[in-house]
Amino acid sequence: MSDKAFFEISTERAVLGIGGADRATFLQGLISNDTTRIGDSCAIFAALLTPQGKFAFDLMLVGDGERYLVDAEAGRRADLLKRLKMFKLRSQVTLDDLDADLVVVHLFGGDTLARLGLAAEPGQAKRLAGGVVFVDPRLATLGARSFLPRASAQQTLQELGFEAAAPGAFRQHRYGLGVPEGSTDLTPDKSILLECGFDEMHGIDWQKGCYMGQELTARTKYRGLVRKRLLPVRFEGPALVPGTILDSGGKEAGEVRAVDGSVGLALIRLEHLDALKGAGLSHFGTSVIADVPGWMKLPEPV
Repeated sequence: MSDKAFFEISTERAVLGIGGADRATFLQGLISNDTTRIGDSCAIFAALLTPQGKFAFDLMLVGDGERYLVDAEAGRRADLLKRLKMFKLRSQVTLDDLDADLVVVHLFGGDTLARLGLAAEPGQAKRLAGGVVFVDPRLATLGARSFLPRASAQQTLQELGFEAAAPGAFRQHRYGLGVPEGSTDLTPDKSILLECGFDEMHGIDWQKGCYMGQELTARTKYRGLVRKRLLPVRFEGPALVPGTILDSGGKEAGEVRAVDGSVGLALIRLEHLDALKGAGLSHFGTSVIADVPGWMKLPEPV
């Protein structure tokens, strides 16, 4: 599959629109990244947190003239809109569900970025066939993401030489790179951004000032409180189910968070990471083997 460029129309992500004169300042106090960077040529990755600093929603935002287009989890978009409306107050902001008009498309493999005329620079964006396409703002190795008119998306991409991927192929691609997405991989009201790679994946701006949940995020970083990391794992033997606790010498080494066939993600206690490398840990006949992706920066051993 690596020599071909693929597209997959997502059923798990949806497009929202945020417009109005106050859209930048409104979001600046809510999300983890800097809204001043959002433009028609630049997309960003960010999180909306709970007041306690735990994960609530993961987002990608790109400019579209006088509004932002926002990639959000499809099954939870009504909850996201409801939460945003709670904070709107008198701000000049409009919030719209654009799922009937636009689809989210994953573009990956082969010469995807070159085919789209994009450099391997996370977040670089351009117009495409009545919509927008951008390099994944988390990691360029993930490929690109596009918001396209629902009626013409497939034809547009086929004309560019992309082939339709098997359902779920992009998820396998993500898991291989250790990248979580949505509430399947990240636990709302529980997951912590720095345990889940948001810093290395350009999802946090440390200079922007206050936003909801910023205090815990900053304290976790500057006090060196990261003791776990969400890592890609593979299973040799029957795949385990999400929620499985991994044991190392009678101690909890981690928890399986997401599974797709023989790969998945697990939240690993860093003190037990070495035990999950190489042959991995055995769990009732299944070897669980963890990897540390090249993009990830782990704390230096004490």
